[in-house]
This record gives sequence, C-alpha cells and structure tokens, in this order.
Amino acid sequence: MFSFIKKGLQKTVEAISAIIPDKKATISKDELENILLEADVEYDLVEIILRELYQDNITRDQLRSKLLATLSFAQNTLPENPNKPTVTLIIGVNGAGKTTTIAKLAQHHLNNGERVILGAGDTFRAAAIEQLTRWADKLEVPIISSRQGHDPSAVAYDTIESAKARGFEQVIIDTAGRLHTQTNLGNELKKIVRICDKAHTGAPHRKILILDGTQGSSAIAQAKAFNEMVGVDGIIITNLDGTAKGGSVFSIAYALSLPILYIGVGEQPEHLIAFNKYEFVDGILDAIFGEETK
Repeated sequence: MFSFIKKGLQKTVEAISAIIPDKKATISKDELENILLEADVEYDLVEIILRELYQDNITRDQLRSKLLATLSFAQNTLPENPNKPTVTLIIGVNGAGKTTTIAKLAQHHLNNGERVILGAGDTFRAAAIEQLTRWADKLEVPIISSRQGHDPSAVAYDTIESAKARGFEQVIIDTAGRLHTQTNLGNELKKIVRICDKAHTGAPHRKILILDGTQGSSAIAQAKAFNEMVGVDGIIITNLDGTAKGGSVFSIAYALSLPILYIGVGEQPEHLIAFNKYEFVDGILDAIFGEETK
C-alpha cells in the first residue's frame, strides 16, 4: 500500500474493515451501500453508484470503474502561468488548515527551486498573522504583513509588487476565513481579487480552497459558497489522516467538478501529497477486497 494511502486513508480503511472483516472476490449491493455510507459518501452519490452497478455481486474491477468515474475532475492539474510571478490566493474557513497548508505549498515550491513570498492577508485575526510569520521564519521565506484590521487588499498588492521587484516566481496570499457576515467575506475576497489583477495582470492565477477532511461531505456547501463568491480553481483537503470520512472525497469531487490538487496528511511542511485518484481508489478497494497480488 502506498505511503499516501497509509497516512491519508488509515482510519477510513479501519472503518471499512470493520464492516467487511473477511475479504472476498465479490460483495453485495447491501454491503457496498453500508461501506460507502460509513465512509461518508453522500447518499445521493451512493444511489447513483448502486444504480449503475446492475449485478448484485460486484467485483473489484466493476467497482473500480465506477469510483474512478466520480473522480473524473479530481486528477486535473492547473495550467502553468507563463507570466511570473504566479499568484495563489488561499481561501477557506478558519480552522480548515489554511496557514499550515500555505507553509506546505511554500515548501513544495522551494523544493522545486522557486523563490516564494507570503502575504498575510488574514488581517481579521492577529493570531493568523503571527502564525504565518512563524512559518515564514521557519522556512526562511519573506513575508509581507500588517497590523490586525488593516486592509487585506493592500497586503496583497504590496506582496505582489515585492515579488515582481525581487524576481520571485511564487506568491502565496492568505485570506480571512470568516467575517461578521458572508456578504462581508464575499465582498472582501472580490476586492482582493480585483487588486491582485491591478498589481499583476491575470492575478490571482490560482484561487485554491482549503477544506477540512474531518468535516466530510458537509464541506460541500462551504465549497459551493466560496465558489459562488470568487470562483475556485482547485481544492486541497486537509486532515484526511485524522478521519474515517475518506469517502467524502468522492462526494466533493463529484459535486463540485473541481480538481483536488493535494491531500494534507500531517502537520509538517513535507506532509502535502499530490492527489492521485488511482492510488486513492485502490486504497479503498484494498480495504474492501484485500490487496491485489502483484
């Protein structure tokens, strides 16, 4: 089993194994329904999968085909931006793991030999500014920040201008996850997007939504709200290793038709794994049917 599967699906695999302790070549529709619901696949999607599996005794290959079909958008990667720097705007509710994920993305770019600058655009919370500053110090990357309550659009503008002046390849900007009302949050995010484009035409090139895997399928409504506010280009799911709700990945991908770019499976900067739908599905299938012999 792949290291990503071991870390990211361990609790989900344990929950499935409790339902199907004895591995076999086929499973019934009733067994499959129990497995998918236990793993937090949304009920409507479970019904679709069951309806498209005509036979009652379902084989690994038959189920693999259906599960992969629900992830048809999830394997996509975002197009490269030829007009450097590439500006990534990180959005999501507080507590989803935005700040830690920014550090992981920064480490990813550093590993690729790219220079990174961070923007502490969550000026709604002083703790968010402090936490991101600590990560910047740890990774030894520059950060543009201001005091709590300062205009986050100004922080975004200054971060991009600094990156352009210094020839940096990557800009990653944090944003607030919750203001007094959703309308305020939406207006703030839209303003940041406009100001990014003024600082650097076409920016932000990537608006990435961070979803907490422990919320399971309930994160779908949250994702739809952010998508309606500013449009989301891709998703990163955090804390998947801490939940038995791994099946929610199918629901999220199917409902949103957006790429799932990475999975977070730990707290350290290196614990960000590029999402691979084949490994993910095979990990679920191994829990149901047993690992395939090579």
